[in-house]
Amino acid sequence: MKMHILSGGRLRMQKRVYLPGAAPEEMIELPVSCFLFIHPYGNLLFDTGCHPKIAVNPEQRWGPMARFVIPAMAADDNIISQLGRVNLTPDDIDIVVNSHLHCDHCGCNEFFSKATIYVHRDELACARDPASEGQGYFQAEWDHPMAMIEFDGEVDIFDDGRLVLLPLPGHSPGMTGLLANLASSGAYLLASDAVAVRENLLPENMPQNIWNRDVQTKSIAEINRIEKSGVKVLCGHDLAEWSAFKKAEQSYS
Repeated sequence: MKMHILSGGRLRMQKRVYLPGAAPEEMIELPVSCFLFIHPYGNLLFDTGCHPKIAVNPEQRWGPMARFVIPAMAADDNIISQLGRVNLTPDDIDIVVNSHLHCDHCGCNEFFSKATIYVHRDELACARDPASEGQGYFQAEWDHPMAMIEFDGEVDIFDDGRLVLLPLPGHSPGMTGLLANLASSGAYLLASDAVAVRENLLPENMPQNIWNRDVQTKSIAEINRIEKSGVKVLCGHDLAEWSAFKKAEQSYS
């Protein structure tokens, strides 16, 4: 099995959203990470990043939220272009796992019409709530006709221990990480926005953009426990971490 790390875009936000001690004028660059797994039983994509239109006219798709979650990416900085770098198209993807349904993590779902979408039951329920529309959730990003599997609890995708979904709620009700066990490179926990930036692993650096503080605290404790067991935790939007990754054509195996 191979893991490719692909770009799903880039955003800018106030730094204090993630780090409470930052000044109001400080901004933070947030790469949007997507992960492709070439597994013997199928190709799996963890998150689909931002929709390509976000680079051109973000307010048309995201409305007023685009003034605070600011796209900072080129027109070709999206998962569709990135898949081309590894000689794949959306039709080559068998499974898409959405860590959650915020718009920067499922924005390109519509292009994966032949894939089965995995999403946590509680996350889908939250996205379907009319009160969620425009609050990080947009129906145009996640509501598509392809097959969808709602899960609750841990899921071993291929029943071989190599790709296991782990619910890590707090940032959102159905926030889910992926534990990937690679033969040579070792084990990785793709934490997505359960740990957006590395500093959020410290309890005192609780981000502002969370659904439930108490639930998030429990998930962070679990992630720290997993990391202490020797698993490498990969954050959802950490710029320093992103800069050190092997990306696109290169892979981990």
